[in-house]
Order: sequence, then structure tokens, then C-alpha cells
Amino acid sequence: MTGRLARLWDSDVAYSFRTSPVAIGAAAVAALLIVSALFAEWVAPTNPFDLASINLLDASLPPAWQEGGNSKFLLGTDDQGRDVLSAILFGMRISLVIGVASVLLSMVVGVTIGLVSGYVGGRLDAFLMRVADVQLSFPAILIALLVDGVARAALPRDVHDMVAFPVLVGAIALAGWPQYARTVRGSTLVEKNKEYVQAARVIGVPPLAIMLRHVLPNVLGPVLVLATVHIATAIITEATLSFLGVGVPPTSPSLGTLIRIGGEFLFSGEWWITIFPGAALVLLVLSVNLLGDWLRDALNPKLR
Repeated sequence: MTGRLARLWDSDVAYSFRTSPVAIGAAAVAALLIVSALFAEWVAPTNPFDLASINLLDASLPPAWQEGGNSKFLLGTDDQGRDVLSAILFGMRISLVIGVASVLLSMVVGVTIGLVSGYVGGRLDAFLMRVADVQLSFPAILIALLVDGVARAALPRDVHDMVAFPVLVGAIALAGWPQYARTVRGSTLVEKNKEYVQAARVIGVPPLAIMLRHVLPNVLGPVLVLATVHIATAIITEATLSFLGVGVPPTSPSLGTLIRIGGEFLFSGEWWITIFPGAALVLLVLSVNLLGDWLRDALNPKLR
């Protein structure tokens, strides 16, 4: 195990990370936000969704450093007396879970379609790629809104909150799979003509085994980079849907929901209710994007 860690530490990717201050800073910020969100029950000062801990007399308190603030609420409180910092941590966890789950789902669907399309070729390849081209002609947010609207119209109103999370994950995933499919298809077209694949065919290895054992591991590099960047896009899409009021239910608000609720009080002087959730969203997306850019450069052999 020690030898593996030593080889990993001496690898080109690790060296690129150690010598990149931007990557180190982005990783530190992303790790701090993600860990704080995942362990919000222990990190957050209060549970903003516990009605027993909410006091309406603490509503609309400014940040602790402003006049009228309370040291108990570092970033102030909202109109219901909930701690803004705690709400941000709990809401960030929801945004992260939805973003990562939708990326994983779209990656599984897109990689499968791209692998089959590139390896089989022919009419199946042409059909699948034309479907991807048609979907890419529509903005991702429009596809997500369409899927969410159809699901809300088809399902009874009393189950909307129960299925909000899977519907949101499915809507974002449906909008993102063509990028993975096209990337994997292009790499598969290159890999399937190489000698090791030809040798596997000659000795009678089944096509499915060739795709899974030989081709798939060699096309995952670009997919990893794309997934890192796509996580930030998925979080933004979820925040946009929640900001428009068609995302997660108000009882489990994400960062987008917090920004939408805070926007109603922005012009009344209670700016902290929406500014701090917005800043947390910007920091999270920016750090993930910077990590994705570094990973893309680190895995590009032409830049070594």
C-alpha cells in the first residue's frame, strides 16, 4: 500500500496538483464546503428545520457584526427566525446530493449509449447520435423544466413533494447525457480499431466483454473531467429550478430556494437573507469549476 501511495505521490497528476496554487486553493474551499454540508447536523449552530428551536422574536436579525445583530447568529436570521448559516449548510447538502446524483445518472446513461454507439456503429450509431444532436439543440434548463412540468401534471398533487427529488435528478440527468455519449463515442471509435481490441476479437472474446474490459477503461479519462465540470452545471441548474419555484419543496430548501426566499426581502434592507446563500453557491460552483479545469489540463498529455 505504501508503494502505491508513493507512486501516486510521484505521478504527473499529483505533481501538477502540488505545483498549482489555484488547484490547491479550489480543493481546499471545495473540501471545506462539502464536508460542512455533509456533516451539517454537527457543524451548523442550529437545525433550521426544527420548529422547537425557532423563535419568531429572533426574526430578521442582521449579521453579528452589524448593529442589532446577535453573536448566536453569525450571518443573521431570516423572516422566520432561522439561522442563515445553518440554513446555508443544510441547503448546500441538498444541492450537492441532487447535483452529484444527477451527474452519476447522466454519466451512466451517456457512457452506455456512447460505448454501444461507437462500438456497434451503423444505423444504431446514426440513430443514437441524431437523438443526442436533437437534444443538444435545446437548453438544459428548458429540458429540465419540461420534464418537471410533465411529472407535476401527470402525478397527483399530494405526492409532488415526495417525488420532487427523484424528478429533479431525472430531469437534470436527462439534459446532460448527450455530452457523455458524444465524448465516449468519439473515444470508442478510436479505441476499437487498435491492436489490443483486434486481438481480443481474434481470440473470440464476446463484444460485451471487449467493451467493458478493454474499451471502457480507456475512455473514462475524458468522462472524469466532464463529470467534474458537469457537477457545477447540475448544481446551477438545480438552483435555477428551485429559484423559479419548480425545484425542491420549501420544507427542504436548497440554495436556490433560499436565494428565492431571500430575494423577497432584498429591497426591504434584509440583504443577508439572499446575499449569503448566493455567495455560498458562487464559491461552491467556482471551486468545482476550477478543479475541473485543472484536472482537464493535468490529464491532457499535450500539456505535459
